Amino acid sequence: MTLYERLQGTRSPEESRAELLDGLRQQIHERVISRLGPQFYSNRSDGGPLRSSVERIVAESLKANKVPISVGEGERLAHEVTDDVLGHGPIERFLQDPTVSEVMVNGPRRVYVERNGKIELTKSRFLDEDHLRHVIGRIVGQVGRHIDETSPMVDARLPDGSRVNAVFPPLSIDGPYLTIRKFAVDPFEMQDLVDFNTLTPPVSTLLEACVRGKMNLLVSGGTSTGKTTLLNVLSSFIPSDERIITIEDAKELQLRQHHVLSLEGRPPNTEGKGAVTIRDLLRNSLRMRPDRILIGECRSGEALDMLQAMNTGHEGSLTTVHANSPRDALSRVETMTLMAGFDLPVRVVRDQMSSALDLIVHLTRLRDGSRRVTHVTEVGRMEGEMVLLQDIFLFDFGMGTAEDGTPLGKLKATGLRPRFAESLADRGITLDSRLFEAERFVHAPVGRR
Repeated sequence: MTLYERLQGTRSPEESRAELLDGLRQQIHERVISRLGPQFYSNRSDGGPLRSSVERIVAESLKANKVPISVGEGERLAHEVTDDVLGHGPIERFLQDPTVSEVMVNGPRRVYVERNGKIELTKSRFLDEDHLRHVIGRIVGQVGRHIDETSPMVDARLPDGSRVNAVFPPLSIDGPYLTIRKFAVDPFEMQDLVDFNTLTPPVSTLLEACVRGKMNLLVSGGTSTGKTTLLNVLSSFIPSDERIITIEDAKELQLRQHHVLSLEGRPPNTEGKGAVTIRDLLRNSLRMRPDRILIGECRSGEALDMLQAMNTGHEGSLTTVHANSPRDALSRVETMTLMAGFDLPVRVVRDQMSSALDLIVHLTRLRDGSRRVTHVTEVGRMEGEMVLLQDIFLFDFGMGTAEDGTPLGKLKATGLRPRFAESLADRGITLDSRLFEAERFVHAPVGRR
C-alpha cells in the first residue's frame, strides 16, 4: 500500500495533504541516503557527481510512489530533498527560515527550534546517529574544525555568522547534540530594538552618546538575552575613522566600519596544543594600535587585561558578561579578574572596576520570550569596600502583564542624572536634561546601591 493510500480518509483534506508531503519527503530522504551509502557519509565526496546522483534518485522515487501531486509540488519537493541531503539534512529548512532564531538538536530524534522567543518541538528527525554525525561533521568542517570521540566538543560558526556548538558521546548521553544560533543577514539597527520594545528612544539616545563619547560599556544578561545583538548595535555608533579590533571565541559581531580587525580564538588541537585564548588575543591587540577594543564576551582572566586596557588610554571599549543583574555583573568581573593568576587584594580589583567601567546595560528575557533592557546603570566611585551603582533607567515590572502574557512595563527614568554627563560635555556631546526626568513607578525603585 502506498503512502497516499494509507493516509486517505484519516485526515481533513488540508491535513492529509500536508502529512502526505511531509511523509513523502522523509521517505525519499531515507531512500536517497540508503542508496548512496558510503558515498553520502564521506565528507570528501565531490559535490557535482553527488548532486547528480541525489537528483536522479529523487526523480526515480517520485515516479515510483505514483503520488498525485502537481508538477510544482514535485519540483519543490525534489529541491527540498536535494537541499536536505546535500545541505544540513532535516534542519536545512529551519536554517533558511527567517522566523527561526535558534535550532537545537537533542539527538537524532528530537529537533527543537526557537520562534519569537518560544521553544517548540518539530516533526523533523535525523535517520540515525550516523546521519546526525555526518551533518555535524560537514558543518564544522566548513570552518576547519574537527569533532569526534577523542575531541568531543566544538564551538564554531557557519559562513553566515551563525554560531554552532556540538557535543559528541560519551559526553552527550542521548547521541550527538547540536545547537545553532542564527544571526540576521542584515544586522539590526537601534531603531529595530526600539520597535521591538527592547529599549526606549531616550535610552537609545543615551547609549549612542556614550559610545560616541568613548564611555566604557559593559553589556550583561543571561543566556540568549540578546547581549551580542545589543553589542553589535552599539558598535555601529563608533566613528568610521577609528581603528577597531574585535576579539571573540567564534566570530559573531558584524561591524559595518571599514577599519576593523577581527581576531578569533583557537581551541587546542587533538594533542592538546596550539590553543589561542581570548586573553592572548587581547594582550596582542594592545600592540596593534587600537582606538577601540570590542570583546565578544569576558569569561575568564582576560577581565584583568580588559580593565587595565580601559584604564590605560583605550577608552570606549565594549564587552559582554553573563550575569543576573548589574551588581552581579560587577561580581562576575571581580571573580574573573581574580582568575587571572595574580594575588590582588579585592579592594584593588574593585578600584580598577570603578575607574574603568562607566555604564552597565543589563538585558533580561521575560516570560513571554521577549528580550528587554531592564537596567541602565552608572558605575560610580568607591565608597568603603563597595563600588557604588546608580540606576539611570529601570524597567517597571510593577505595571504587570497583559492577558496574553506580554509585559506592560517599560524602561523609565529614575530622575538621576549620570555623573559622566560632564565628561561627555567636555567631548562636545551634550545630553538633554529631559532624558532624565523622573517617571512615576508603580513600585518605587532603589536608584543608588
